[in-house]
Amino acid sequence: MRVMTTPTDRLSGPLPAEPLETAAEWLAESWSRRGQPNPNAMTLATSTIDGRPSARIVLCKEIAARPGYVVFYTNYHSRKGRELAENPRAAAVLHFDPLQCQVRIEGVVEKAPEPDSDAYFASRALDSRIGAWASAQSEPIESRERLRAAVDAMAHRFGARPSGPHPPEIAPNEAAAAEPFVPRPPHWGGYRLWAEAVELWVQGEARIHDRARWSRALTRLPNGQIEPGPWSVTRLQP
Repeated sequence: MRVMTTPTDRLSGPLPAEPLETAAEWLAESWSRRGQPNPNAMTLATSTIDGRPSARIVLCKEIAARPGYVVFYTNYHSRKGRELAENPRAAAVLHFDPLQCQVRIEGVVEKAPEPDSDAYFASRALDSRIGAWASAQSEPIESRERLRAAVDAMAHRFGARPSGPHPPEIAPNEAAAAEPFVPRPPHWGGYRLWAEAVELWVQGEARIHDRARWSRALTRLPNGQIEPGPWSVTRLQP
């Protein structure tokens, strides 16, 4: 029988060398416990070039502990996409309430490689792929009906049925087999948030929490790739 780690044990001993490996373990444990609907729900904060912040929830689709980044996907023309284009830095928070722990990440953001974005987009449900084409994310629209019409128009463009229940004469498995090809929109794809700083937090009794912060330098190489330096770590008071 597996013995579950108690909250006070998580950071009480020697601190891990790779903080994102610990973050990935916490995320996997949160999924296995099924204690919250979306364990990978991640608050992402961006900012305009003059320092006006905004935050929203996105889904963390990968924690690549080595070399050290997290992945999320969105519309590049959305507010966060526009802010990242002019100020490619962000902060993110993952809070695992049933585990009583939290991960904070700060760093540099760059677009994910196009093959990665293509592969993830192809894995999405058909309605989600249609919606990515139909929605000009963050832009005003006059009514829900107009948005619905845009979705239906895109479904027609790609030879798909409008979203909703399948007609009685079409079984769901037959509909899936007949799904049309919907390519990834050029304005939609992934980002990598490269961690310059990671903070791990574990709830403690009487609010005497365990906190530790890792930091490192990121170097942009001549070929455009990011090379991370070694982590340094220190404990923080709660």
